[in-house]
Amino acid sequence: MSLRDDGAAAVEWVASYLERVNELPVLSQVEPGDIRAALPSSPPDEPEPFSAVLRDLDSVLLPGLTHWQSPRFFAYFATTASEPGVLAELLIAGLNQVGILWRTSPALQELEEVTLEWLGQLLGLPAEFHGHIEDTASTGVLSALAVARALRPGRRVVLCSEHTHSAADKAARLLELELRKVPVDDAFRLRPELLELDDACAVIATIGTTGAAAIDPIPEIADACEAAGVWLHVDAAYAGSAAVCPELRPLFAGWECADSIGVNPHKWLGVPMDCSALWTRRSDDFRRTFSLVPEFLQSPDDAVNLSELSIPLGRRFRALKLWAVLRCFGRSGLEERIREHVRLATLFEKWVRDEPGWEIVAPRYFSLVCFRREGTDEDNERLLDQVNASGKVFLSHSRLADRYSLRLAIGNFRTTEDDVRLAWEVLRREASPL
Repeated sequence: MSLRDDGAAAVEWVASYLERVNELPVLSQVEPGDIRAALPSSPPDEPEPFSAVLRDLDSVLLPGLTHWQSPRFFAYFATTASEPGVLAELLIAGLNQVGILWRTSPALQELEEVTLEWLGQLLGLPAEFHGHIEDTASTGVLSALAVARALRPGRRVVLCSEHTHSAADKAARLLELELRKVPVDDAFRLRPELLELDDACAVIATIGTTGAAAIDPIPEIADACEAAGVWLHVDAAYAGSAAVCPELRPLFAGWECADSIGVNPHKWLGVPMDCSALWTRRSDDFRRTFSLVPEFLQSPDDAVNLSELSIPLGRRFRALKLWAVLRCFGRSGLEERIREHVRLATLFEKWVRDEPGWEIVAPRYFSLVCFRREGTDEDNERLLDQVNASGKVFLSHSRLADRYSLRLAIGNFRTTEDDVRLAWEVLRREASPL
């Protein structure tokens, strides 16, 4: 194998893929087991050329991909592997750094600290917050709750909204904590007057819930947590990137009072999966919870290792791709893309409001629109199935006020107004026979 020749072929494959991804069915059309059946049941005995890997990527694996890179991916929350991020991933793999200690890769650790400081500045976070990178927000939530449990071991309750991400449920289960769901108001926001904090070690508040992108009233929740000595974690995995736009920053009022904050640059900031930022203004508590330095990791370096602030020992050079994206887009480029996505969501929302027989079912703050067609839940579920089966676009759903609702989430850097207009055309066309 030749890294130069085969590497050039791989880069060409990716470039070609990104040029034609909008021509491919967004949602994979295969059935369960199809890809497994197309693969050999045993590994090869002799070496194969890398060209064979690219060949089978096209013929065998591509049909089994749901194309998150498609500009018509409107399900869940979109992610974009931007060009700088893609190239940085190549560099990350080539360098293959393992950041178990500062000395095992000083550049990895110090770049991670600096890029998180940069990102915090872009989002308007106070300088007192120290950040590091986790793989996903789920790990961030698990870490924050582990610290909260260690600080208040006699309190075993975690409170959150009934619309909080299921990562809270999983983290509470793993940590043997009791998760209590607090009712929400008509805008799907946690009702702070219903918080009962006597037995609580932590509260999870969300800016941009998964189902409706609702914004919990952070200032009131933060006041209650401070008075009761309860850890406050703010989950802004999706919406947090929008704070780069000054006009949207009022939506984040109060998050500076949190003990920890999670934001996913791999969701709305053009960084390839996986890259989740976790900040805390109580890094000493993180270190007391997670630091474990056995003899073979002892070193004379005057540095706190990031492995002492998080669950895993080894860490990838994720900061390199975040650094590349922040440099190649700059503040202005990131603001431009987020503003455009909010504009497109506003436009789609207007189309739905103006169309008889359709309704908006949740307030829109960012680039997620929640809506439905008049009719039963079964009608809307069938509509979504038919829209996704068309292959033209991919949407997902949520249940809001006990009603099946459709979600159109805009977040891909390559999405244009034409893509959003196509989604609306497909929705209306598929709804007509129903």
